[in-house]
Amino acid sequence: MTDEKTAEQKPAEQKPARRSSGTGKKVLAGANLVRSRVASLVWLIAVVCALFLAVGALLVALRMNQDNPIISFVLDGANKLDFGSFKDFSGKNAHVKEALTNWGIAAVIYLVIGKVLDRIIRP
Repeated sequence: MTDEKTAEQKPAEQKPARRSSGTGKKVLAGANLVRSRVASLVWLIAVVCALFLAVGALLVALRMNQDNPIISFVLDGANKLDFGSFKDFSGKNAHVKEALTNWGIAAVIYLVIGKVLDRIIRP
């Protein structure tokens, strides 16, 4: 008879399991997904900016026709993304040297800042 009493008491003593820990894990996983996507977007923007600057410098170095609308678009974009003049050159082909130097430095800065922000944002 003692076995019957203990068997009857065991189910009554168990407490229902909490489900809040699963919800917290889902929220954390969702937040990490959002942070990861934002970090990827920041890195993509930095790479696109660096590409504009690098392609613009290449187009200037190759002395491409600036009346072409596509080339004009790339050069205008590179001019807007440039931080300013890091170094001024004089003499023969000064504008080519300035574009290669200034836009090259700006492209590297965009990539460094983009990667630092990516590492800070990403979980």
